[in-house]
Amino acid sequence: MSGARCILSLDVGTQSARALLFDAQGELLARAQQVFEPTYQSPQPGAAEQDPEVYWQALVATCQELWRGGARPADVAALSLTTQRATVVCADAGGRVLRPAILWLDQRRATQPPVLSVAWRAAFRAIGASALIAHFQREAEANWLAEHEPALWRETAHFLLLSGWLSWRLCGRYVDSAGSQVGFLPFDYKRQTWARPADFKWQALAVRREQLPELVAPGRPLGTLTAAAAAALGLPAGLPLIAAAADKACEVLGSGVVEPDVAQLSFGTTATINTVQPRYVEVQRLVPAYPAAQPGAWNTEIQIYRGFWMVSWFKREFALHEQRLADARGVPVEALFDELVRTVPPGAMGLTLQPYWSPGVREPGPEAKGAIIGFGDVHTRAHFYRAILEGLVYGLRGGCEQIERRLRRPIRLLRVAGGGSQSDAAMQITADVFNRPAERPQIYETSGLGAAMNAAVALGWHADHAAAVRTMARVGRRFEPDPDAARTYDALYREVYCRMYGRLRPLYRSIRRITGYPP
Repeated sequence: MSGARCILSLDVGTQSARALLFDAQGELLARAQQVFEPTYQSPQPGAAEQDPEVYWQALVATCQELWRGGARPADVAALSLTTQRATVVCADAGGRVLRPAILWLDQRRATQPPVLSVAWRAAFRAIGASALIAHFQREAEANWLAEHEPALWRETAHFLLLSGWLSWRLCGRYVDSAGSQVGFLPFDYKRQTWARPADFKWQALAVRREQLPELVAPGRPLGTLTAAAAAALGLPAGLPLIAAAADKACEVLGSGVVEPDVAQLSFGTTATINTVQPRYVEVQRLVPAYPAAQPGAWNTEIQIYRGFWMVSWFKREFALHEQRLADARGVPVEALFDELVRTVPPGAMGLTLQPYWSPGVREPGPEAKGAIIGFGDVHTRAHFYRAILEGLVYGLRGGCEQIERRLRRPIRLLRVAGGGSQSDAAMQITADVFNRPAERPQIYETSGLGAAMNAAVALGWHADHAAAVRTMARVGRRFEPDPDAARTYDALYREVYCRMYGRLRPLYRSIRRITGYPP
């Protein structure tokens, strides 16, 4: 790597942090990763919290590992940061962290949120949005803090997403990327800035404008690396820190998706399907389109909250045999799961899964539950695992069809990233269920690559984000749909999967009424 000029991407996910060095052509020159200890769970039910210092120290450790491995700090031209979404940090006026960060996985809900004015309540009632607004208020971390930790909330001078807090640690300014603002915040998604003073969100949330950071568009400077941060990371002080976006948005960009008729699927803890649009479009009414990782664009995201988390669940609950084999062979256990899938025909002999493990808002609604139907005495663990993959892809196909109806144009191609995309079986199932080609990016670190693209544009290495994609994003393996499998999947999807929720919804409501779950 001698003599190279490169970009340092810092990628802080839910399970690990990575420091990645990319050159102007998108080549990954060096990589270091640190896996987090299990998330700190407070004694309160449903809580998911983490000391934000854990994330900072992980970045310090990964950068130092890069330099020990032979990478040269002097070769770094700029830094860019991407993080998990919707994790919030409270700090006082001096920057002292007041409590552990509340992670996006946290399940605590406000029960006494701020009261909206009579006029706003009437307006939302008139358009049938009262339940949606109530959900927004219950989910907001700021409202939970104001209700349950009022003294601490009064002391909170800075209410930041993790991206904003880490940006402060890096450049000493309370600033964040507009592309990172995904959460229960007074953010105007259409304008990609804080909401205007008259917006209902200021009434709905216990947030004050002065608690929030300055916002900068992706691809623009956030500041420069402070002397203290530089010393900790082993870098020269004064390096530019360039705004990127949240990890999902950077993953879309890093997958090379900039055209509106290409969809990006993310096979991660949360499974998503995204397109990039040059105008603001709400696929589901009053559910916003998120900022893209390039300025002036939006991601039309549909998500399955507990997505490829289900693979981890299957591994933990049902895969002791494969785990022992994998340990003996010295390979990841997921590599053996593809062998399971290949023993079962497409459609899993009718075993059909609906992946609604977490309550929704509309489709599915708050009563939603997961379901598996079609069991017979022929079914094995292999059928069950294949049904998990197929059910997740059915759910994403449903999201794709929502996007297509709203945009009035078909999706012609899929790009698939995330941990689950490393499975050839999952990729082939995706191509077959969608009956469209599915491509896997050549590089696995697509979030970090998307962040690097923003820095490359800011440095003038590429004229714009489209030019950066043409140079830095490359396609790996392409999976073509199998016609016979596609016909089987299309019939199961339309005649079985699409009818499941409507038929089971009354039963889900009865379960909720009788048991109180989900609350």
